[in-house]
Amino acid sequence: MGQVAFDTQEFVETLENAGLPKDQAKAISIAVRKSHEVADVATTRDLEDVRKDLTFQITDVRKDLQLEMAGIRSEQKLIRWMLSALIAGMISLIIKAFFVASV
Repeated sequence: MGQVAFDTQEFVETLENAGLPKDQAKAISIAVRKSHEVADVATTRDLEDVRKDLTFQITDVRKDLQLEMAGIRSEQKLIRWMLSALIAGMISLIIKAFFVASV
């Protein structure tokens, strides 16, 4: 994760202008800076990096799914053709059994 930008000098000056003694302002500034250093905060840059990574991963998954679906479609066509051939064979046997035998 990224670091949070923190201007300690400006913070100290703000506290001094509010009436705090310089030593107290510095101590508060150091405490705030240290709290920022240990904070595990995502920056806008971190979030953008994650978004880009996820976009690439989603694109890869979509490509994989399209390839898989193409394979499934070709298998479906083969199964339809085989089923059609089976039905045609059964119909010819039924016709032969009932109509040709009686002639």
